[in-house]
Amino acid sequence: MSLFGKTPSFDFMGKRRLAEVLSVILIVVSFGSLFIRGLNFGIDFTGGVLLEVAYEGTADLAEIREVLTEAGFGTPLVQNFGTADEALIRLPPQENQDGGEIRDNVLGALQASDPTVELRRIEFVESQVGEDLTEQGSLAMLIALILIFIYVMLRFRWKFAAGAIAALVHDVVLLVGYFSVFGIGFDLTIVAAILATIGYSLNDTIVVFDRIRENFRIMRRGSAVDIINTSINQMLARTLITAVTTLLVLISLFVLGGEAVSGFALALIVGIVVGTYSSIYIASALALALDVSPADLMPVKREEVDELP
Repeated sequence: MSLFGKTPSFDFMGKRRLAEVLSVILIVVSFGSLFIRGLNFGIDFTGGVLLEVAYEGTADLAEIREVLTEAGFGTPLVQNFGTADEALIRLPPQENQDGGEIRDNVLGALQASDPTVELRRIEFVESQVGEDLTEQGSLAMLIALILIFIYVMLRFRWKFAAGAIAALVHDVVLLVGYFSVFGIGFDLTIVAAILATIGYSLNDTIVVFDRIRENFRIMRRGSAVDIINTSINQMLARTLITAVTTLLVLISLFVLGGEAVSGFALALIVGIVVGTYSSIYIASALALALDVSPADLMPVKREEVDELP
């Protein structure tokens, strides 16, 4: 039953070819950007220096960037942090300088331009730590995908497991590709958002698969396309309500939460949109392409032996 008291009847599977073409294009663009541009790795992965500074007036990000570049600090990344009078500065690893020298040199360069600047925080991340985080993040996602495949295969059948894994890989590739195409900073919070997206997308896919399995056992004479379409339409209201309410919270975090959570919120916003799409057009469509049928989900009948008198 939908929000309006009647189950909709959209032909989702009838548009699956168009959705496949769209997904292939987006995946190609994502991989192309990853190979050509790569990711704008944050200090968590590359190592370097993180500084938080505050001004009495509005922090001029362009001027801060220019001052630090002229002072020989490479290509710093400068952005507002919290309020307009605070700035977060990310510097690449500084060779032949210890922590005290970096602090004094940065603060001296900034105070030469604006004496009101105040250093609030400075952090140092070694490059080896960045390498460890990269390996651990990749390993975590790989293990998650393997365990998900085993879980879905045991709960349903391998055709559904293949669809679920394809949807999750699709989501991860598009989400990472989004950050590569637009050059948005990629740090450890984004990895956490990707793992959260995997969980959200998997939950949405499992709910749809549960309804498909139930309808396969009820609508035995219907075609696989009709049964899958009916199942998705029956779950459409639930899917939209979940996605919209979650998006409202994430948009609020993105707009009002400040720089500390904006990247995480943005990644989840994109992940929920992509995950909802993939549950319909990737997971279900691939199961259909693998020729799933009611027989795949019917319980095995045991032959009963008549007892002898």
